[in-house]
Amino acid sequence: MFGLAVPVVLAELGWVTMGLVDTLMVGGLGPEAIGAVGLGTALFMGVCIFAMGLLLGLDTLVSQSFGAGRVDDCHRWLIHGVALSVILAVPVTLLLMLLSSMLGGWGLAPEVLILVRPYLDVLTWSVLPLLLYASFRRYLQGMGVVRPVMFALVAANLVNVAVNWLLIAGRLGAPAMGVSGAAWGTVIARVCMAGVLLAVILGRERGMRPGLFATSFRIDPGRMRRLVALGLPAASQVTLEVGVFAAATALAGRLAPASLAAHQIAINVASFTFMVPLGVASAGAVRVGQAVGRLDPAGAARAGWTALLFGTFFMACAAGAFLLVPRHLIGAFTRDAGVLEIGVSLLFVGAVFQVFDGVQGVATGVLRGLGDTRTPMAWNLAAHWFIGLPLGYALCFTWGQGVIGLWWGLSTGLIICGVALLAVWSRRVRDLARG
Repeated sequence: MFGLAVPVVLAELGWVTMGLVDTLMVGGLGPEAIGAVGLGTALFMGVCIFAMGLLLGLDTLVSQSFGAGRVDDCHRWLIHGVALSVILAVPVTLLLMLLSSMLGGWGLAPEVLILVRPYLDVLTWSVLPLLLYASFRRYLQGMGVVRPVMFALVAANLVNVAVNWLLIAGRLGAPAMGVSGAAWGTVIARVCMAGVLLAVILGRERGMRPGLFATSFRIDPGRMRRLVALGLPAASQVTLEVGVFAAATALAGRLAPASLAAHQIAINVASFTFMVPLGVASAGAVRVGQAVGRLDPAGAARAGWTALLFGTFFMACAAGAFLLVPRHLIGAFTRDAGVLEIGVSLLFVGAVFQVFDGVQGVATGVLRGLGDTRTPMAWNLAAHWFIGLPLGYALCFTWGQGVIGLWWGLSTGLIICGVALLAVWSRRVRDLARG
């Protein structure tokens, strides 16, 4: 589990590092730029994450096929994943364009609105390469090939930093594009991610028998329905979870720029720590799925509990860091005194929900390895949207607690979801033991 999880965790950290780098590198442009980049990224992911989530079914299907020794079946799932990525790119791109045109009616602060719209418009160009990357990654992870995923993210981050350095401030004769320059850095980096993984797949397939190109490229409607049927609840679950934070960011956009900037910085820090249990969840899904494929229920249970142990231990350490050095963490992004004070208070709330966030993230992954994507979806809907977000809205706007009240509401939803999914996994393990 450790050998599989470490490269995946590093890949997830590399994924969120792009957002951190963009926030850091536009920080000199002021709180409005930090808020605009954060809001644009949140809105993009709030839309695109559903399409990426539909591809999560590949975790289960590829890992179980690989565990059963069916490499040819793994190839078939890759082909259907790529086809689904191309199909999904069209409506996702159109929806983002529509969303950008509607931002003027959201009640955003004018100084944020003027920056977030061009940032989102540029970011929309990254939809297709991002979805192709997701299908390539799920295929490789399902077969236990994770180091290239890590390498792709490292390379993409280097590209992102270089392009940001050139385009945000306009260096070496490049135009000074501000937040739009940061968006172009992300677009180019995502093209790099997809390209690297495609090259890895093509290179590996040369020595495999049966090979990828010996596989029929015909799209089987039955397989596509199975992929979508498994991926749809997973997509809904991921969208509900990411969407609630995107909605919270949109609500924070109605507050003063300092509150929005503090919210965005704290979200970036919390997202960075969450990438560890998210990576462990992916590794857990693969290990559990492979055990199911080889008809080893005891191995599936051991893999799931090991993943939960890893995720919980790390998030307990992260909570300690949030409590001990919050000012240093927020201060890495801004020197604005108002943003700093609010951000420190938000990290205290973040420390409260860290362990529960890790538990619900890993539990979602190991349940996906069993082929259960519906239960995490249901609990995310109930905990985040029926309880957490309404409570946060009431605390923020009705009872005047501001962005801190918004975070207490989100924390409540995460705690409920974590406890519930841990109980579900425990029950499923007992069912596995009974056969």
